[in-house]
Amino acid sequence: MALVLTEEQTMLRDSARTFLADNAPVAQLRTLRDERDGDGFSRPLWQRFAEMGFTGILVPEAHGGLGLGHLEAGVVMEEIGRHLSVSPFLASSVVAVTAIRAAGREAQQARWLPALANGERIASLAVDEASKHRPQHIALQARRDGDGWVLNGEKSFVVCGAAADDLIVAARSAGEADDAQGIGLFVVPRAASGIETESVAMVDSQRAARIRFLSVNVAADAVLGPPDGGGAALQAALDAGRAAAAAELLGIADEAFARTVAYLKERKQFGRLIGEFQGLQHRAAMLYVDIELARAAVIKAQQSLDADPAAASEAVSVAKARAGRSATLAVQEGVQMHGGMGMTDEFEIGFFMKRARVLQELYGDANFQADRLAASRGY
Repeated sequence: MALVLTEEQTMLRDSARTFLADNAPVAQLRTLRDERDGDGFSRPLWQRFAEMGFTGILVPEAHGGLGLGHLEAGVVMEEIGRHLSVSPFLASSVVAVTAIRAAGREAQQARWLPALANGERIASLAVDEASKHRPQHIALQARRDGDGWVLNGEKSFVVCGAAADDLIVAARSAGEADDAQGIGLFVVPRAASGIETESVAMVDSQRAARIRFLSVNVAADAVLGPPDGGGAALQAALDAGRAAAAAELLGIADEAFARTVAYLKERKQFGRLIGEFQGLQHRAAMLYVDIELARAAVIKAQQSLDADPAAASEAVSVAKARAGRSATLAVQEGVQMHGGMGMTDEFEIGFFMKRARVLQELYGDANFQADRLAASRGY
């Protein structure tokens, strides 16, 4: 399969690029940071995002969505990265939707997907419990109580967790903390009694949350799939998130590269444009090649998810690791070639560096992905 966009996907990209450039550029991130908005994003903009149809890309048409695939979601994510647009798209429209589609019964999908497709509700996956991504280390307990369940424990780094209407909580219903089995997915309203939420501003000025569950009651019909068999659906949701985060990293790398090349063409030193210096030309050329290799890896992962999600894990790990390293290289080169003022608040290139660092950690950094890939091949 060709690692390029089709005409329809290119049109979607152009539509998303125009919309985000006009409505959610880097300047909006700066404003949200300075205003310290409680949600961390603009609710009116999110509704406009939904009106454009972006929030329903992965939702089947039968539930009010567009019925498209991960490649199309990645197209939008790349433009989000290019403009550093702040929205719950990754958490809600990609990860949460994938979890519900992977594990939810038809009645559950009909209950939750339409509201996610039209942006009426926002959902977020709560999985991590430590400073590093360890999706099998689930200690939050789910205990049977009559026909329902009671949740006790804590989650950290829940993306858009303080703004979410619903939380998809990975909880342990059987076994020990590091067992692969015994994990269930529970859909819990964030406003439920016993939930304490602490909103945290991250280094990139976007927001995540620490959430405590203190004897939170969950109804039986809020369990996605078997209460002890949610591991596969959890991995499907995480792989969708990893591929989408890789696409956002690709957008960051591409934009950082474009801004750096533009700066090389206008900045003068010793009476010459610094872009005329061969050393900088070589570094720019190598960076371009690196980004294009990452682009191929990301598209391959998205195509694999659309073709067979269960067999896409290796391609997804390669894409997440590769895009993370390419974005890191792109922002580091960008800051260095801008000189000392590259890290000043006046220049936006520093914003890209901070966002790339957060995305590196989200759903597993390059080391996590390399270890996961090696383990899958028996090393």
